Amino acid sequence: MFPETWRFEVAGKINDLVAWLLDTFGIVFDGISDVVLALLLNINSLLDSIPWFVYIIAIAVAVWLTYRKPLATIFLALLPVVVGMFGLWDLAIESLAIVITSVVLALVIGIPMGMLMAEFNPVEIIIRPILDAMQTMPSFVYLIPALMFFGLGRVPAVFATFIFAVPPIMRLTNLGLRLVPQEVQEAALSYGATRLQLLKEVRLPLAMPSILAGVNQTTMMALSMVVIASMIGAGGLGYEVLISINRVNVGRGFEAGISVVILAIVIDRLTQGFAKRFEPPSR
Repeated sequence: MFPETWRFEVAGKINDLVAWLLDTFGIVFDGISDVVLALLLNINSLLDSIPWFVYIIAIAVAVWLTYRKPLATIFLALLPVVVGMFGLWDLAIESLAIVITSVVLALVIGIPMGMLMAEFNPVEIIIRPILDAMQTMPSFVYLIPALMFFGLGRVPAVFATFIFAVPPIMRLTNLGLRLVPQEVQEAALSYGATRLQLLKEVRLPLAMPSILAGVNQTTMMALSMVVIASMIGAGGLGYEVLISINRVNVGRGFEAGISVVILAIVIDRLTQGFAKRFEPPSR
């Protein structure tokens, strides 16, 4: 047995710190919560206003323009129909709204941070171990900071999903910029390009396949977190899965789980196809 005299607890100190932060910066957290909630509600309203068949048509057009394969187009376009047949279309839209909101926040913060990591080595040295810790941490742990500062509901679910999903876009943005060939950068500089022009006109376009791969990974991780975030009030398909587990309703859980898988397949194929359009042509 571990010696009792070595016991040291930090739970009380952390609770005191959280209470102090909420008392001191409560207005700030409320303001952030209001902004995120407004963004989420607007996205949800927009998605709800689109008829279901428009989604099918849009997916079919996007897949055809990306892959030019009739069977893939028909298959991916008809997959979401299964979600509607299960009676889970509205819940799927609710989950999609949370995913989109979380991914937007992840891209707004993650891409600039990845660029800073690529431009300044000290920034990468500081952030890389943080990203390592974030990607090795169990996903349930991400619910704790969201609960501490935002309570229960869809807003903390968005923040938990954002924290879970942001590392890939930061890493792949940094990687893509660093893998731009040195000779290409030197050629641009020799023609008089400034550092900002080099980044905007040369490095970012050449790093775009890697950045878009990061967008794909971030979106997939956000979608996987939606089920776990249902434990703190995310709603959507994740809540259906959670209720099914609590009630041992295998059939209901199967339908909700398959619906999540369908969303993941369609989004993954669309984002992958979009990323391939930016890859340089093979010789």
